Amino acid sequence: MIRKFQMIAGLVTAGLFIYSPQVCAQLSDAELTMVKYVDQYNPEALTLLEKVVNINSGSMNFAGVHEVGQVFMAELDDLGFATRWIDGETFQRSGHLVAERNGSGPRILLIGHLDTVFPVDSPFQHYTVIDDSTVHGPGVGDMKGGDVIIIQALKALKAAGQLEKMSITVVMTGDEERSGRPLDLARQALVEAADAADIALGFENGDGDPRTAIVARRSSSGWTLRVTGRPAHSSQIFKEKVGAGAIYEASRILNSFYERLSAERYLTFNPGVMLAGTDVEYDATLNRGKAFGKSNVVAGQALVNGDIRTISPEQLQRAKAAMQAIITEHRPQTSAELVFRDSYPPLAPTEGNKRLLGILDQVSRDLGFGPVAALDPSAAGAADVSFTAGRVEMVIDGLGLGGAHDHTDDEVGDIRTLPVQAKRAAVLMHRLVTAQ
Repeated sequence: MIRKFQMIAGLVTAGLFIYSPQVCAQLSDAELTMVKYVDQYNPEALTLLEKVVNINSGSMNFAGVHEVGQVFMAELDDLGFATRWIDGETFQRSGHLVAERNGSGPRILLIGHLDTVFPVDSPFQHYTVIDDSTVHGPGVGDMKGGDVIIIQALKALKAAGQLEKMSITVVMTGDEERSGRPLDLARQALVEAADAADIALGFENGDGDPRTAIVARRSSSGWTLRVTGRPAHSSQIFKEKVGAGAIYEASRILNSFYERLSAERYLTFNPGVMLAGTDVEYDATLNRGKAFGKSNVVAGQALVNGDIRTISPEQLQRAKAAMQAIITEHRPQTSAELVFRDSYPPLAPTEGNKRLLGILDQVSRDLGFGPVAALDPSAAGAADVSFTAGRVEMVIDGLGLGGAHDHTDDEVGDIRTLPVQAKRAAVLMHRLVTAQ
């Protein structure tokens, strides 16, 4: 898998490092200073990346998440930010790092996260250098590489004498991979920061390709379908007093979901687990359950647990209404209940987001790194940046480290993209402030 990634990475990053005097002419003196800083101190950035990757910070390893947070807190303290750690006891997680500095112009919100999907007992624990372009490690791409890019971009701005002019908030959550509950408390700090911000930049790694950025993310919500039938001897199924049973009704509902809604663009709904029979038990926390039934007994219960993803709040509400309507068309002697659990909201592709992408695209071209295009929302999952939706005028995500195989033991990062993304981020923030 790593060897395959190296072949892909060569294609992905080809052309990103063409840098000529003609290109330099497009940059201000301050921006040239930022570029030179990133190049000069790239080894230090890689050392920081190795340090944080080697600290296990699986979402439920509260001590490890806090330790990574303290590393980045120290970096932000040195940059003159007012930093604080928000304890996560109320939402059953480690906590969040928040840092602020006040200046003039628009307030820019930078979003990262400290946790990974790899628990403390995972065999995948260490940062390994594969070659001069590829490193292997837990969370190297998702998203400790993005966190390091935030720090490096801010250091470049400081080196150019621009940071003290800016109003910036940094939020690095400690539970992006496994959100705390209740969710409103777990995302309170991020939402409050979004309410105060004019522009939001997310440093997740998107699809791992630095030629793309994210102006829209789909939502991530859950749903549970419970169906009840009339238990009876199987010889009596379909008769008036017995009806169709829970399994036939659950099958009808799921098939109707598919037939009526599956062709709608950006809408997906997946039944991930199904249990049915005479008796059904399901533990949502452990994502497991059991069912008892006999082939000669009409099923009395069925349960289906799934997710739903949409591109906008309007699409989510339309889909919910259509699904609720389907369950009312029940087969004889059956009933059904459909319950939704909203989690990550959608980030719709607003004009402000598209305008911000245009600015980033021009920055990238001026740096000699080529164009940046919008990533198809169907290729990106939910992320913390979505909580800025409807609160911030301009939002973009996917500014993190290039890489591949996130959430697996094959996770790798292309370290050639670290200085690329740090330069883009620094110059982008500079222009967002100086253009005002």
